[in-house]
Amino acid sequence: MKLDVLFSPVQADELFFTGKTTVVIDVLRASSTIITALTNGAKEIVPVGTVEFAVKVSGGIFGGQTLLGGERNTKKIEGFALGNSPSEYTKEIVSGKSIVFYSTNGSRAIVKAKYSANLFVCSFNNMKALAKHLKKLNEDVIILCSGNNNFFSLEDSACAGMLISELISGNKENDLTDASTGALTLFKSSGKDIFKMLSKTDHGQLLINNGFKDDLKACAELDITDVIPFYAENVLKVLK
Repeated sequence: MKLDVLFSPVQADELFFTGKTTVVIDVLRASSTIITALTNGAKEIVPVGTVEFAVKVSGGIFGGQTLLGGERNTKKIEGFALGNSPSEYTKEIVSGKSIVFYSTNGSRAIVKAKYSANLFVCSFNNMKALAKHLKKLNEDVIILCSGNNNFFSLEDSACAGMLISELISGNKENDLTDASTGALTLFKSSGKDIFKMLSKTDHGQLLINNGFKDDLKACAELDITDVIPFYAENVLKVLK
């Protein structure tokens, strides 16, 4: 199994992902929000690359069972039912619903990797479950960090490093690129206290300053669900 990491979506174009097994990570906060929504019974998540497309896609094609969710620059978008806080996506609100979802970093990264043969979403919340599935799949893996407005983000890269650590555990046949080795080293140096690490990041500080400290706590929770979001036919659903 060859493991590679892209620290930002700008490192590759859409066709680069064709036929590959890709894991998208957006720790703060899209990955955790998507996982929470699916854990709480959402029918599917429709990730989109622009706010305008989100509004267009939600225009009644899902029979009235559609919610608009997401954020732009940390804040809920005007006219959207939900923002990008995992706590908003409760069972009472999202169960059985299709959620058209836009976020500044995460949804755009997912859309960019849409031509992957296998496309999964990872956060600290579903780490062991996803690692177990990837080991079983036994394919080369590209880990795509959503980054922070197309720049490097510590939290996504450390999460990628934890996933790599899980994947190479007990397996001597792994092939790590320089980027994977770097992510693994970063995780070992900064990932012991996840919440503390998230709180010190640029994006974590921005969220705290905007009143979203509790979101960091939710995003720091490790292995609280076995739900793996899987992308097929333009939507994310729970991997069966």
